[in-house]
Order: sequence, then C-alpha cells, then structure tokens
Amino acid sequence: MHNDLPESPAGPSAAEPFAGPGWCAHLQLDYERRDAGTVLARRHHSGPLVVQKALYPEGPGICHTVIVHPPGGIAGGDDLRLDIGLGAGTHAVFATPGATKWYKTPHAGACQTIQLTLGAQARLDWLPLENIVFEAARAEQRIEVTLGAGATAIGWDAVLLGRQASGERWTSGQWRSLMRLHDARGELLWVEQTVLDAADALRTSPAALDGFAVFATLWAVGPACTAELAETMAPALPYGPDLRAGVTCLPGNLLLLRVLGQRMEAVRQLLIEQWLRLRPLVHGTPGVPLRLWAT
Repeated sequence: MHNDLPESPAGPSAAEPFAGPGWCAHLQLDYERRDAGTVLARRHHSGPLVVQKALYPEGPGICHTVIVHPPGGIAGGDDLRLDIGLGAGTHAVFATPGATKWYKTPHAGACQTIQLTLGAQARLDWLPLENIVFEAARAEQRIEVTLGAGATAIGWDAVLLGRQASGERWTSGQWRSLMRLHDARGELLWVEQTVLDAADALRTSPAALDGFAVFATLWAVGPACTAELAETMAPALPYGPDLRAGVTCLPGNLLLLRVLGQRMEAVRQLLIEQWLRLRPLVHGTPGVPLRLWAT
C-alpha cells in the first residue's frame, strides 16, 4: 500500500542498497516546441533502454513515445535510469508496450529511476503498463516529477504482487517505491514512500491492502484539479469486493485516485477510464485511447 511517510535523507534504499552485477541502462529524451508541433529533439541511450520513433496519432501538437526495455524484464543488479525533459509548450504521451516485470532477485535487488521535468506550459501524460513483482523479487522504483510554470500532468503507477496468470502468489520479496512531485518554485507538493515486504501485515490489514493483489495511484496536477472535481468523481467510483477506488485533492491542485483490485485488468480499465475523463479538464485536449492498448 502507498504510505504517506517522510522521505529519509538517502531515499528508500538507505537501509539496504540495491547493488550487484546486471544491466545498467540510461535513456535521455528532450522535447521541444517547433512551429505547431512537439518534436523529440534529442535522444541518447546507453544499455538496453530505447524508444521507438516519435508518433503523432493526435496530430503534430502531441508527441507519443513508446519506451522499450528489450530484455523484457528487470533482473537482479539491474539499474535503469530514464530522464525526460519537456520544453516549454510541449505535450508528450509516454507508454510501454508491455508490463514491467521484476524478476526473482536472489543475490541483488533491482532499481528503476524516472525523472520527468516539465517546462512552462508543458503537458505530460505518463501512462506505462503495470509493474509485475515476481516471487522473491526485490524491486525499487523512484519517480520524480518537476513542473514548470503553468505545466499540467497526469500519470499513474500500478503494481501487481505475483504473477496471476501463472497462479503465483507473492510470498517472499520486497517492493520499494518513492514518488516526489515538485511545483514550479521547486517546492515539494507531494512525497510518498512505500516499503512493502511480502510478509508485511499491511497486505491483509483493512487499513491498507486488505488482501488485494493489485494497487495503483493515478495523479493529476493542474488548475482543474480541485476539491470540487474530486467530489464529482467520487460517486461513480467502485467500492466492492473485487475493485475499490477513492479520490482526494491535496493542496497545490493535486488530485490522487487510489485503486485496489483483485485483477489487473479491472484496475487498468478503471485507470484508463479516469484518464479519459480527466484529460480534457486537466490538459484541455480530448481523451483518446492509445492504439497500443488495443493491440
């Protein structure tokens, strides 16, 4: 379960650093506004972390990018780093072709660090598929978002504990995550740190995961993200034995949608539905399902 905890000086891995042999990969992408369009102006990668060509299914103003990790999963000792810069006035959509699989890590943990920096009036849609945490995986993910003046952003992060498709239960391992969101002045709007062990009582506590195998957070930030908007969303959100969701609004025009589910498919569909609803309000652009989701 995501827990609102103060950040330790060295981040969530200070007590148990993840180190060891594995893939070290870095991908840097920079976007610029040129004429009426958003272009991928610079790209640099080292190791197995790449992008396919820039796509424009919504026209030149919005650049779609698919991030690919060719090995197909993150194994022990892997260290992946992604740095994305959106220049002033750009709008970019990011997706992945498949789930991020965190493999069993008997000797060393694995880490993925994502840095998203938005210029003035930039717009971001961060829409990766879910994280699947395999049995005996020790995984750590860090996401940091910095907003320029007038920038808006919508993103999500979803986690599945164990490989449901294989009938696997998550009985050993650890999931760590750190999410930080900064406003245009550099001040911290939101920080959230999670340290979840497979044997943690939070997994069955009614105040936390309550036995659900899937948990997710959708975050949206912009002038439209108000308490009034949260109130209009709340009545339609599910709250049952298989799927639960709730929405809150924090200071700084930050909207958080929390989701718990028994099946990843239902959680994913709910995230997509809420993104389609929020996008016209937050970005001022229509909500259009990604073609990738239909393949």
